[in-house]
Amino acid sequence: MTSGRARRVIDRCCPTLARSCQPRGSRGAQAWLTCGVDELARLKESITRHAGEGITPTALPGVSVVRSRTTTEPLGDLVEPTLALVAQGVKQTALDGRAFIYGAGQFLVVSVELPVMGHVTQASADEPFLAMVLKLRPERIAALLLDTAPVAIGAVDATPAGIAVSEASPALLDALARLLALLDAPDDAAALAAGVEREVLWRLVTGPQGATVRQIGLADSRLAHLTRAIRWIRSHYDETLRVEELAALATMSVSSFHRHFRAVTAMTPIQFQKQIRLHEARALLLAEPGDVTGAGFAVGYDSPSQFSREYRRMFGVPPSRDPLALHQTAVLPST
Repeated sequence: MTSGRARRVIDRCCPTLARSCQPRGSRGAQAWLTCGVDELARLKESITRHAGEGITPTALPGVSVVRSRTTTEPLGDLVEPTLALVAQGVKQTALDGRAFIYGAGQFLVVSVELPVMGHVTQASADEPFLAMVLKLRPERIAALLLDTAPVAIGAVDATPAGIAVSEASPALLDALARLLALLDAPDDAAALAAGVEREVLWRLVTGPQGATVRQIGLADSRLAHLTRAIRWIRSHYDETLRVEELAALATMSVSSFHRHFRAVTAMTPIQFQKQIRLHEARALLLAEPGDVTGAGFAVGYDSPSQFSREYRRMFGVPPSRDPLALHQTAVLPST
């Protein structure tokens, strides 16, 4: 690849790489050519080799790979704490109408279970959408933080956003590429995967979204307290929501709970519950397309007309027609 072409690739895929890979000294040009581009190429090669169409779980715990030869329609899901990095193509994930768009060399991080809508916006048969997904396990992050001097990772943000997009550093891309490379060496993976995953987490907690990722592993963080309330809503979405009880569960005052809940989820507790209900109703309708009224009642709606109205407002089609479109949509992760 020529120097000019390599520069254009990096400028287009990942501006952070373009800035971090500027030539320095007599060896700068050659170093610039390999920085970032090689890591993305290795990721694309590994994903292509191991991914089927859609999302494919791998032998590495918590790691999946994704491929789509076409763009997709928006599909909703409840997403756990996750890192999703795009190696090729473009994806859009939306939270309560706010869109997060990320392409090659960029990643999306989710720090708490959230109801999101996601779809591939750039993909083709010649250049399919390629991505990898890593589940962010609190115990792994907690172990890393326990072994790390607080000054090395900076101060903790009291209420980080629950979802964000950033450009991946060359070091993070390299660690992710080496993690996927272990799929081709199962014997090595047994001994090395945990260490490489730890390096990935280190790159995250010391990176631009470090405050968000760190809070996943801190048992006494605001996020951990809010997670208790979010899990209650998730498990009791069909019940009446009482904010006072949720605030007590999160060990916060009502006003503080409202403020921090909205900072993390971008929604009020009532709005969050409504989105959970509608996502659950959509899953029920996918299993039993004809029972629209039953699906509404099952998730907590007393009024069929209100259910249909809010369902259409969220998903763009009435619940009676949506299952047909869903059956024709490729199954892809929303992140």
